[in-house]
Amino acid sequence: MEIGFVGLGKMGGNMAERLRRGGHTVYGFDRAPSAPRDVSSIEELVQKLAKPRVVWVMVPSGEPTRQTVAALGDILEPGDLVVDGGNSRYTDDQVHAERLGAKGIGYIDAGVSGGVWGLENGYALMVGGDPEHVARVKPVFDTLKPAGRGGYVHAGAAGAGHFAKMVHNGIEYGIMQAYGEGYELLQAADAVTNVPEIFRSWTEGTVIRSWLLDLLVLALDADPELAQLRGYAEDSGEGRWTLQAAIEHAVPMPVIAAALFARFASRQDDSPAMKVVAALRKQFGGHAVTAAASSAQKRADVSPGAGVSSGVVSPPNAPPPG
Repeated sequence: MEIGFVGLGKMGGNMAERLRRGGHTVYGFDRAPSAPRDVSSIEELVQKLAKPRVVWVMVPSGEPTRQTVAALGDILEPGDLVVDGGNSRYTDDQVHAERLGAKGIGYIDAGVSGGVWGLENGYALMVGGDPEHVARVKPVFDTLKPAGRGGYVHAGAAGAGHFAKMVHNGIEYGIMQAYGEGYELLQAADAVTNVPEIFRSWTEGTVIRSWLLDLLVLALDADPELAQLRGYAEDSGEGRWTLQAAIEHAVPMPVIAAALFARFASRQDDSPAMKVVAALRKQFGGHAVTAAASSAQKRADVSPGAGVSSGVVSPPNAPPPG
């Protein structure tokens, strides 16, 4: 089928290429003139597409997506269809579906997982929207997803796809944190002498094997001590949204909450909370405290290679994204 793509970054560009390899006609637009785009504006993209049109939006979540969907709503026509494949919050999807629906334009939200590996391995797709709209784009979903029975679900009405992807990412937080804590304990034990090979041994036959574990083994192959990385982790929003939804639905999520808070802790040079604990221990028990480092000492402690990252090397027969 024919489809337009807005956003040709790491994910969008690879998804467009996978669709082309699958026999679809794709017209791509990106705001960056250096991107491998086929048209120079959204207006030109819409003009290129045969009616009824399908336009897939793959830009950063939040305001960039809202602006793009609004712009498409102004130039598309009744019968056309917009797919948001970014990491939008599900509440935004419900607004977009209502506003576009009032103009006779369909809307689908598609949570996408697969990262830089998706071009070859396929993408897991969690889709929300009216059944007739989803059925219309099903050939695209079938091409993007991994081979086999898994990797695709029509999760429900508009917003359900991104809600499912939000929970998926919350679970991802917890799994990664568990691997990280296990790694730290293994490193701390004097009896253990080969931490990378322990993780490699877990990739076959164990109940904790996963694609994330395979990726951790790749990272340890490149840097066994992880010496080139700083223990600093951002969060892109889905973990926070997952916990907010958990509160709204009174669902306990202690593991995902702890994983998110651990990321917050990773960004602190010194913990204000633990300063309070140290001060109180000194006050009630006379326990020793450690003096704060001077500004000069802090500058001297910053290692020159912090934050250095290496290129991604694809392993043979990489498993499909989970």
